[in-house]
Amino acid sequence: MTRPHLTMAVQAYDRFRPLFDGRVQVAGVDLNCLDLPVEETFHRMVAHQEFDVAELSLSTYALTLSRGAPFVAVPVFPSRAFRHSAVYVPTDSPVTEPAQLAGGVVGVPEYQITAAVWVRGILAEHHDLPVSAVRYRTGGLDAPGRVEKVQLDLPADVEVAPIPPGATLSRMLADGELDAVHSARNPGTLGAGVRRLFADAPAVEADYFRRTGVFPVMHVLVIRRDVHERYRWLAQELVKACAEAKRVGLAGIAETAALPSALPWSWAEAERTRKVLGKDWWPYGLERNRTTLDTFLRYSAEQGLAARRYDPEELFAPESLSSVVV
Repeated sequence: MTRPHLTMAVQAYDRFRPLFDGRVQVAGVDLNCLDLPVEETFHRMVAHQEFDVAELSLSTYALTLSRGAPFVAVPVFPSRAFRHSAVYVPTDSPVTEPAQLAGGVVGVPEYQITAAVWVRGILAEHHDLPVSAVRYRTGGLDAPGRVEKVQLDLPADVEVAPIPPGATLSRMLADGELDAVHSARNPGTLGAGVRRLFADAPAVEADYFRRTGVFPVMHVLVIRRDVHERYRWLAQELVKACAEAKRVGLAGIAETAALPSALPWSWAEAERTRKVLGKDWWPYGLERNRTTLDTFLRYSAEQGLAARRYDPEELFAPESLSSVVV
C-alpha cells in the first residue's frame, strides 16, 4: 500500500527538529518538511494553499473559519510568546505606561496578526488602553510594501490606514512619526532610536502569567481541508508525532555538560522558566490551553476580527481532541 507523501511547512524550531531529521516520524506518512520563514509560510498557505500541513497565524486561522474554512487545525502550537515585549516606542518618548498612548498613532505590520491582537487585548484589559483609543498604521517593519493578507471589516471607531509608500514602521518610529509599534519581530531600529515600552518585560510577563495562567499562543498547526477529509486519521497522528518531537527536541534544554545552544546561561533560563511556568511549559492539547485560547478568541471577537466569539473546541479537528485509553 502506498503511503501518502505530504509536505509540512513549519520553521525548524527545536520542538519540531526531530521531525525534520527523522528521529520522529508521523505514522503512515512520508513527510517532506520545509523550513520557511513564518511570513512566507502564512502567505503561501493563505493565498495558494500550497502545503498539506503548515503552521498558521492563530488570528488568520480564526478569520478563515467564516470564510470557507479551507483549513482545519490540530491542538499543536508551534509558536508561543509573551507580548508585553512586543511594544516599542521612540527612545526619547515620555511614555512609560500604555495608557499614555491614548490619542496617539501606533504602527502594526498588519492589524490582524496574532501578536497585535494579543497586545491590543492585553493593553485594553490590563493596562487601561482601549483598542479604539489610538489610530493604527500598517506597513512593513523594516522593508516597505507589506499589506494585510486578508480583507477586514472593522468597527467604525477603529481607524486603520497604511503608511506612505516607501516608508517603514521602524524608521517612522525612530523618527518620531509614530508613537509606538506593536511587532512580533524586533524593529531594525531597536537600540538606535527605539526602545521597548516595558523596560523589564520578562518580569512584567511573568507577573501576567501568574495572574492569568495565559502563555499566549501565536501559531497553530493546520491541515488543508481536502487533505483532512481524505486522511481523517492524520489529525491524531500529527498530534502524537508532534508531542513526541517536542519531548525529544527539548530533552536536553537544561544540559550543562555540553550546552545545546550558544547561549551560556541557557540552563539557568530553563530552570527559571520551569519555576514560573511549570515543568511542561509548552503544552499541546485543548484542555491545558483552554484559558489561553478562550482569551484570544474573546479578544479577536471584541476587536471585530473573528465573525463571532468561537469556543476553543470549534478550532480543531474532532479526531485530534480525544485519544484511546487502555
